Amino acid sequence: MEPRRVSLWKSVDWTTIIIYLILITCGWFSVCGASYNYGDTDFLSFGTRGGKQLMWILCSFGLGFVLLMIEERIYDMFSYILYIGMLFLLFVTIFIARDVKGSHSWLSLGPVSLQPAEFAKSATALVLAKYMSSYSFNMRKFKSASLLALLILLPLGLIILQRETGSALVYLSFFLMLYREGMPGAILFSGVCAVIYFIVGIRFGDIMIGQSPTPIGQFSVLLMIIIFVAGMVWVYMKQWVPIRNIIIVCVPILLLAFLFSKFVVPFNLVWVLLPMCIILAGYMFFLSLTGMNKGYMLIALFAVSSVGFLYSSNYVFDNILEPHQQIRIKVVLGMEEDLTGAGYNVNQSKIAIGSGGLYGKGFLNGTQTKLKYVPEQDTDFIFCTVGEEQGFVGSSIVLLLFLILIIRLVVLSERQYSAFGRVYGYSVVSIFLFHLFINIGMVLGLTPVIGIPLPFFSYGGSSLWGFTILLFIFLRIDAGRSEKH
Repeated sequence: MEPRRVSLWKSVDWTTIIIYLILITCGWFSVCGASYNYGDTDFLSFGTRGGKQLMWILCSFGLGFVLLMIEERIYDMFSYILYIGMLFLLFVTIFIARDVKGSHSWLSLGPVSLQPAEFAKSATALVLAKYMSSYSFNMRKFKSASLLALLILLPLGLIILQRETGSALVYLSFFLMLYREGMPGAILFSGVCAVIYFIVGIRFGDIMIGQSPTPIGQFSVLLMIIIFVAGMVWVYMKQWVPIRNIIIVCVPILLLAFLFSKFVVPFNLVWVLLPMCIILAGYMFFLSLTGMNKGYMLIALFAVSSVGFLYSSNYVFDNILEPHQQIRIKVVLGMEEDLTGAGYNVNQSKIAIGSGGLYGKGFLNGTQTKLKYVPEQDTDFIFCTVGEEQGFVGSSIVLLLFLILIIRLVVLSERQYSAFGRVYGYSVVSIFLFHLFINIGMVLGLTPVIGIPLPFFSYGGSSLWGFTILLFIFLRIDAGRSEKH
């Protein structure tokens, strides 16, 4: 029996397209406001950023139309070819791209500059959807998981070689999709733990407990490792005896060490906690061997990896990260202010947003943005223009529109009949969520400044086209679902 064919224009999700059009329109007004100079009268002139952005928007409409005209099976068939092509382009870009603020990620095509990293997101999402929808794929098999990680890490590594760390970190957002598709929660928990270890270890690494020589950072992380190990034994192994043994041994030793350090000879309590963590890992290995249960082995690996991560993170922070990246992290963590240096952008951004008040100063009336106090105010820090000109109400409406878009994309992803469509849909959701969280967070001083755009708002053709491609490929896949059922 032939599948029922439905007109594309009836099956495409117009709700998402309408939200897209509203966001892209708001974004254009924001770019105009952010790039406006007193005395300018022509927003549509190609010489202005507003005029250039309008051209990018019109081109994105045409791009979206073309993507909807392509049969959805084409995206499935050519996903590997697109991925390999993008990897080649990312590799070539390292050597031929011009230097832009230390980054080699922009290709110049006459008067136009494009960033391949923005388009590689779509290719990576497609290849992940293709691989994860194959019959041989099993998330819990080591071979499948390893290849999956390789597909994500290859473009990420090439983009890091371009010295574009912000764009590379976006690829970590795919782990949200992997969690939806059955990735063990322990892996996501380990990732959250790594973030906590890094923040606590760096932020409090040089702060001592009282007058003792014990650094709060290392002490707290090692103590968390012991607590997390005990919690994992309880949650995953459902065994009380190992937890009882951990409490009986660790609590008295730590208490005696603390009292000895306080009243007899002050010493670094880390030298008690560190061997305790190593012995605890050995105890987990022992339980794994005697009980023939690999769960204990994984918990032991978690303990060892956690200790290794704690001490390697300091080395990475001091020797791998660039000085400007170190300063940005220190500013976010409150270790330094640097209001005239690395913290200048964020400080001016918060001033601009705060000056907008409840209803804002009105379109083109923002003083902070018009006087160019906020660097990159029409790209990475575009949201501060929204806050100053439209105030709390306008900013809330923009965030609400993004929330509706995310929820709608989740609904579309869940209604897919194929694993290919569902995986690609959640990949799009993950990328959008990451961009929103990091971009809004860095404008408000809640996350480090890593230089990623706000979808449909930030100035530039690469980011606008990249998000349009991501979205409209998914809309075409979803429309194909409706056409055949």
